[in-house]
Amino acid sequence: MSILKSNKAIFSFLIGALVLCFVLNICLGSVIIPFKAVISSLLGYKVEQQTWVTIVNQYRLPKAITAIIVGSGLGVSGLMMQTLFKNPLAGPFVLGITSGASLGVAIVIMGASLIGGIFTGLITSKWTIIIAASLGSFLVLLAVLLVAKKVQDTMAILIIGLMFGSISAAVVSVLSYFSPAEQLQQYFFWGLGSLGNLNWTELFILFIIYSVGIALSILSIKALNCFLLGENYAKSLGINVKQSRFIIIIATSILAGTITAFTGPIAFIGLAIPHITRQVFGSSNHKILLPAVLLFGAIIMLICDSIAQLPTSNYTLPINAITALVGSPIVIWLLLKKQKMIF
Repeated sequence: MSILKSNKAIFSFLIGALVLCFVLNICLGSVIIPFKAVISSLLGYKVEQQTWVTIVNQYRLPKAITAIIVGSGLGVSGLMMQTLFKNPLAGPFVLGITSGASLGVAIVIMGASLIGGIFTGLITSKWTIIIAASLGSFLVLLAVLLVAKKVQDTMAILIIGLMFGSISAAVVSVLSYFSPAEQLQQYFFWGLGSLGNLNWTELFILFIIYSVGIALSILSIKALNCFLLGENYAKSLGINVKQSRFIIIIATSILAGTITAFTGPIAFIGLAIPHITRQVFGSSNHKILLPAVLLFGAIIMLICDSIAQLPTSNYTLPINAITALVGSPIVIWLLLKKQKMIF
């Protein structure tokens, strides 16, 4: 009973922290908007400066919602991969999904410039980049799923996913070698990740696909708990291991692939958030971990984005730099404390 009350208290705190971080994220930026004005703008009340309303509704609100989707989605993806592969250092990108997305973007940006002609105009379209990233991640996913059907060993799937990632990275390196500086710079900036480039239409599409991935992960909670004790144990409880593994891979790919396509690759969140959650809750039960990871991921991503904005400054740091500064010490700590991890 005391554990249940403790978990309820932590969840209540996290929900409150999420709301606070959400509002503060909208307040902070090159222009500091008063807390009261942000609340009034969100609720549709009159605000003394119309420019504040425009900034909130057209720029900062979509960015804050994007941060919540990215943080929670990558956190859940990392949780599922760590459980499926029973590897505390697995992240949402171990299947090569992100590398596939990067390859798709590289082909559009750098490949089109090498071909020349009308193809060079493609790189100016944001939707072309999103579609290319989505197709790249989908093709890698398709290859991994075909392998998963024929391979019994889960670790073999992990290794094959990493090999697909290496192949994609190698092709990107070749394209980079032959590409002009302008296209290299464009690809480099895409690789830094960005939360502030989505309009409301793009954000709505991202949210719909994200919701499908989260729904599949919720359906996989029972299987994830069984996988903690091994596939043989899962089979003894009537779990269809192949089907469950297939759904988990699909859910992870939908979340990680779509988020990468819309925002670029965001590092460390998927790796670090599940471990933070396990340490706070002291549990390996996914009925607790999955909603907690959703909250923790959203909160950490909002904090990272607020830091990246460099409030009162006209500069914005790459979001990947901030997430790495947050995530790297956690990964180092995990390596040093590996024997004491709750898993």
